[in-house]
Amino acid sequence: MESSIAAPNELSRSLKSRHVSMITFGGIIGAGLFVGSSTAIGNIGPAAVLSYAIAGFLVLLVMRMIAEMSIAMPGTQTFPDFARQGVGDWAGYMVGWLYWYFWVVVIAIEAIAGAKIINGWYPQLEVWQIGVVLMAVLTAINLMSAKSYGEFEFWFASTKVVAIIVFILVAGAYATGVTSPSGSTFANLTAHGGFAPAGVAAIFAGVATTIFSLCGAEIATLAAAESEEGSKTIANMTISVSLRILIFFVLSIFLIVSVVPWNEIEAGTSPFAHALRQMGYPGADLIMEGIVLVAVLSCLNSGIYITSRAMFGLARNGDAPQSCVKLSGARVPARAILIASLFSYFALAASILSPDQVFNFLVTSSGAIMLFIYILVAVAQLRLRAQFEAEAPERLQVRMWLYPFGTWFAIAGMGGVLVMMALSPTSSKELWASMIVTAAFLFGYWAKNYFVSRSKDA
Repeated sequence: MESSIAAPNELSRSLKSRHVSMITFGGIIGAGLFVGSSTAIGNIGPAAVLSYAIAGFLVLLVMRMIAEMSIAMPGTQTFPDFARQGVGDWAGYMVGWLYWYFWVVVIAIEAIAGAKIINGWYPQLEVWQIGVVLMAVLTAINLMSAKSYGEFEFWFASTKVVAIIVFILVAGAYATGVTSPSGSTFANLTAHGGFAPAGVAAIFAGVATTIFSLCGAEIATLAAAESEEGSKTIANMTISVSLRILIFFVLSIFLIVSVVPWNEIEAGTSPFAHALRQMGYPGADLIMEGIVLVAVLSCLNSGIYITSRAMFGLARNGDAPQSCVKLSGARVPARAILIASLFSYFALAASILSPDQVFNFLVTSSGAIMLFIYILVAVAQLRLRAQFEAEAPERLQVRMWLYPFGTWFAIAGMGGVLVMMALSPTSSKELWASMIVTAAFLFGYWAKNYFVSRSKDA
């Protein structure tokens, strides 16, 4: 029950553990799995399952670092603040703003994806009109209260989780020969050019494209500020949910390439729908369109929530307009929500007015940002862990696996992904565009400090 004497700038604690758990699922499981996985399978073959496993393991290591820090520093509730404590104010500024930027772009992308699905059902409506309505509705939900957001997200994410579990059971029965008229279909794993037809190098190169569809479990640390659960519960939940999501991704992809010959899957189409058609289920395309729409709305809903809380955290540290610290009567950062929506409307407009220039840059420039963020978080964990062991080892109730080697392995792995992006003709543009945005925010930090120091001297 919320306190009637809560501080005016204190977020409500209305989210329950079921909300936080499903919020984490909702932020990760989206069109990237249901549709985007077709590109990975087409480029890598059945071995795409290994690319997802490696990418998921790297993300899991980062989540373990965040769990360690969140329990050791119970007063520091969000991972941008971990970077601030471990590396410096500039790192907190960079992580907070880069995270905000990443999700602002995601909001526009998901709004367009959802609008295109609905446009297919109602072609008399323009894509941009539908996108505007979707963003307006979900913005209104976020403005109502944190609990209203959490409740909507709980049901959105639950639908996705149930859909994946049902798919795994149905596809598993078919692949093992229980429901397949021709017996086991696992021969598809090696029947069309081998398990890794594009070679071993393609498996590691594929990590660069698959890792971004697995990012998002850190959302739980942002939601923790509005949860009635303790920091230890949230930290453990982050790890358990991350592990379950990894299993969902890997099992789903494994069963798809077992049921369907990998070279029949077309990029940009849902491999889940293709597998359902292969198994003889009528209306597979319509079923998957409905599931993808729910997934898209879930990510859109989460994106609005995440961007507002990221800006709220930045404002509390003096890195964003102080008006964003003020809360509405429902104790949500209404101004931060509206600012995020405004920028996402700008991105949506760019997709119509300048799809090949402005919008294309926005999309490509978010390509490597999560890796930059995760690397800064990993560096912060290295420094803070050494500090805790020297000064207060009792605070380390959850420890990073194989420290410091586990942390260094994660940093090296993510650095390797960036190198592969730089060497790839298709991914290098994303890397350089992301570096331009990162440099712009770094300049913004310098400019902020410069003008603040000038105002103090005046």
